[in-house]
Amino acid sequence: MAVVKADLTACQGYANCVVGADDVFDIDDDGVVVLLKKRIAEPDRARVVEAARSCPVSALVVADDGADG
Repeated sequence: MAVVKADLTACQGYANCVVGADDVFDIDDDGVVVLLKKRIAEPDRARVVEAARSCPVSALVVADDGADG
């Protein structure tokens, strides 16, 4: 399983991530990303990674959570 991490100070509210994975990302009223899910199942990983990579300011990271099993 993977985890999503967001740098809220870097986020500029472009919402590219929301377009790519609106079940994981949203933008709040202040224009900052909100993580709707922090843990990502393996079948969704590629899609969420692509959505995170679409961030023009690199405010999002998808990484292994380090847990076994």
